[in-house]
Amino acid sequence: MTEEVFELWDPAAFERGDEVISLKDVRNDGTYPGAKMGEILIRKGEAGYVHNVGTYLNRFYIYAVEFIDSGRLVGMRAHELEGKAS
Repeated sequence: MTEEVFELWDPAAFERGDEVISLKDVRNDGTYPGAKMGEILIRKGEAGYVHNVGTYLNRFYIYAVEFIDSGRLVGMRAHELEGKAS
């Protein structure tokens, strides 16, 4: 997979309110409060809604996704998400 050097040159892949699905298990890298390091925060296939769209290093979009089943708000990149078909 070739990663865009400056993802921000293109429009965001998702917008606030979009329903998305996690394409992978997401583990705590130590930045999620109240969870142990390495603990699975989000399971592959879990659905959520984009709560906010931000940026990281002025290069990448970060999508704050509120996952319903786990009740967690987690920041993810576009390649870790898939839009849920209505």
